[in-house]
Amino acid sequence: MSGLLAQLATLGPLGRSLPAPGTAGSLFALVTGFFLAKGGILMLLPALLLVTIIGVYAADAYSHLTGKNDAGEVIIDEVAGQWLVLLCILPNLDTALWWYAAGFLLFRLFDILKPWPVSAAERLPGGIGVMADDLVAGTLAGIALLMAQLFIYTP
Repeated sequence: MSGLLAQLATLGPLGRSLPAPGTAGSLFALVTGFFLAKGGILMLLPALLLVTIIGVYAADAYSHLTGKNDAGEVIIDEVAGQWLVLLCILPNLDTALWWYAAGFLLFRLFDILKPWPVSAAERLPGGIGVMADDLVAGTLAGIALLMAQLFIYTP
């Protein structure tokens, strides 16, 4: 079972075969999240919750198998963080694709720079810490998107 969880942590070969696995994981999440979001919040939110829960166990399993804590090849956390951002984009906007691009860039920015509170979440132990920093980065990116949408679309 831990071997399967480790495979989920890296999304199979995706996390181990590319030079920028975090960006690759975020792009994967952006594309898959786009299609989930087409089904509305009732598709995307449960998928996010499931990936988050599985991600905690998967990151722990990968850490135990490899001896690496928060290894770069573990990218299931990018999926959860990016999907959280997508929850903050109104699906009926004519410019939704631009918001998806902005959400991707903001998420990567917060995930790479790790400002507080992202850096604080990263220090949590085990798989919780692996997942938490990306969820906090996604939350910050989502808040930024919501504020921008409010500013742009409020008369």
